[in-house]
Amino acid sequence: MDINLDPSRDDLPLMANTSHLLVKHYVLDLDVDFGSRVLEGNIVLFFGDGNRCKKQSSSSQETFQMESEEAYILRTAEPCHVPKMDSNTFSPKMGHREFAVFGKSDQDAFDNDGNHDNKEHDSESSSSKYCCDTGNHGREDFLLVLDCCDLSVLKVEEVDVAAVPDLEKFTKAPNLTAAPEKRRCEIVRDLVALPADAWREQLDCYTRCSQAPGCGELLFDSDKWSLQIRKKGVPTAADFPHAIRIWYKTKPEGQSVTWTSDQDGRPCVYTMGSPINNRALFPCQEPPVAMSTWQATVRAAASFVVLMSGEKSAKPTPLREGYMSWHYYVTMPMPASTFTIAVGCWTEMKPKTSPLDDLTEHTLPLRPSDADFSPHIIFLSQSTLTGTSHLCGTRLCHEIAHAWFGLAIGARDWTEEWLSEGFATHLEDIFWAEAQQLPPHEALEQQELRACLRWHRLQDELQNSPEGMQVLRPNKEKTGHVSASGASVVKNGLNPEKGFMQVHYLKGYFLLRFLARTLGEETYFPFLRKFVHLFHGQLILSQDFLQMLLESIPENKRFGLSVENIVGDWLECPGIPKALQEERKAKDCSPSRLVRQVGSEVAKWIRVNRRPGKRQRRKREAAFEKLSPDQIVLLLEWLLEQKTLSPQTLHRLQQTYHLQEQDAEVRHRWCELVIKHKYTKAYDQVKRFLQEDQAMGIYLYGELMVSEDARLQQLAHRCFELVKGHMDKASAQVVTEMLF
Repeated sequence: MDINLDPSRDDLPLMANTSHLLVKHYVLDLDVDFGSRVLEGNIVLFFGDGNRCKKQSSSSQETFQMESEEAYILRTAEPCHVPKMDSNTFSPKMGHREFAVFGKSDQDAFDNDGNHDNKEHDSESSSSKYCCDTGNHGREDFLLVLDCCDLSVLKVEEVDVAAVPDLEKFTKAPNLTAAPEKRRCEIVRDLVALPADAWREQLDCYTRCSQAPGCGELLFDSDKWSLQIRKKGVPTAADFPHAIRIWYKTKPEGQSVTWTSDQDGRPCVYTMGSPINNRALFPCQEPPVAMSTWQATVRAAASFVVLMSGEKSAKPTPLREGYMSWHYYVTMPMPASTFTIAVGCWTEMKPKTSPLDDLTEHTLPLRPSDADFSPHIIFLSQSTLTGTSHLCGTRLCHEIAHAWFGLAIGARDWTEEWLSEGFATHLEDIFWAEAQQLPPHEALEQQELRACLRWHRLQDELQNSPEGMQVLRPNKEKTGHVSASGASVVKNGLNPEKGFMQVHYLKGYFLLRFLARTLGEETYFPFLRKFVHLFHGQLILSQDFLQMLLESIPENKRFGLSVENIVGDWLECPGIPKALQEERKAKDCSPSRLVRQVGSEVAKWIRVNRRPGKRQRRKREAAFEKLSPDQIVLLLEWLLEQKTLSPQTLHRLQQTYHLQEQDAEVRHRWCELVIKHKYTKAYDQVKRFLQEDQAMGIYLYGELMVSEDARLQQLAHRCFELVKGHMDKASAQVVTEMLF
């Protein structure tokens, strides 16, 4: 595996060697420093056996040589002094246990990556090949590889869990004759294997073990994408320390963490949706198979609120000198990428009632042992909060759907993004109808309208994207495959354009809609409940879902569907599947009521636009119907197909629907019309959209530049100069390529 991948264009490498050791629990202990824009502290990792160890028998004598893609040369770290502190001494950088303190002179000990670089013992640097032997015959040190990027690693040490008292209540009786290293590994193996109903005791044990002293430093090194750790003289994963502590701090430029200001100019920091996931927040195992629980203690100034994707709302603990400590935890194993933090001057708003409150109880089955399981934290753009509640409601429904598809059930191969986004998009409509308490016929009409909108978006996207990025299962027969160590890549994972594509949402949605309509919703949705029950807490591939679906239906009622033809037609081919083309042709011939209503209004606007003079307009003044936000979006999309709209028509269009007061989806289409027809009176509205709806405005920059109008191009450049400092890196890069 080439570790020097282009971070702007290539696939995302998942470097962790999960076949040998799997992180079962993380304990983070961090301080938030807005002055230097870093999170600093330590993380303790508790390991269980990796996938390969599970597949092998204990008597196996086979050894494994690491592939060349995982070959590294280590620097040997010298001991790093951590000053002892009096227990009565307090610093806001300490919290409830000691932190390493480095003075100015210590900066000389950092390499270019910010890692503690000790080169005294170069003669001890090992061979570039390391044996990943899980038996007893390895000759080289075992190398633990973690996903890591843009972190300053200060120190790595083994944790002396054997020094923690009273663990024998929850673990097997210690083998007092065993070597201390083996005893520590046995304790952690027993701890991570505790049953789910003992989660409280397990969490307490993790907490106490994470506070245990270190018992020896470990050798470490890093490159662009990973942190590599070894213990001299330990040749196997089985004998490698199963509890390690890593002292580190993030970097201001790290892509997992966004440091910015809120609307009132107050500092805030959050992690959300980074292409590289959380590897620039903490060293971790990124492959989806690395399902783990976690707990975190985060300290910040008392004026800030710390929110995290924990299972319960945290109550802060006051510390001295104006600092507060916040503690969160998760007891359901999930990929490390689901860990989220947001620190800022947040205000809690509690609406009295909401139709969304009951969704998680009435729509799909939940975790039997935890009936209040739900998305622990949801990020919404401020763009969803303007206009009516429609856009915010549908987006919330989409994110709530991820509680099942994305969190409770995840994709085993991240290239199969449709398993998360396609399901969430399909269920979004079901949830939104439930939230509005619509009768069945109105719910169906609304869903048909939204299907029409998505069809337009899918057509537009497929016309303007490379075929390679239109495929829902790009790895085809190799989907889910990893190297012998567990490492793999996410195809197009670092392509900044991928983040703005909706093909996985839209094509996945239409596939599920096709299956539900073909097999019958009365068959499909009861099956979906069973599927969620069976695969809750597991990772799946497309064929897992499709095979179980078709096996649950008698062969004579499958309408000729098979896993093979669904995969071939929908998942592994670019473009629009034949079945979808045929469905949409039928819908064009017989549109639903809400779509017909929009078509009638479009015809009125075309007639208005063609009227020659004022006298004629007064004689036959058109009366326009009231439309829903989705209908207005569709109307504007159809009007975008008109070659020319006069300034008078655009002015009346704006007044009729109060477009500047509508939600962001409507205003985006309105801005497209303004740009296409160079309606100068509304240029300020385009400028406002680009400044206040940054993520949704990315596409408009391209429209402004291809307009070949100097004034519009200048508007694009001026707006970008104003907002680029607040944009995420991927968005800024895409816009830069449009403008320059």
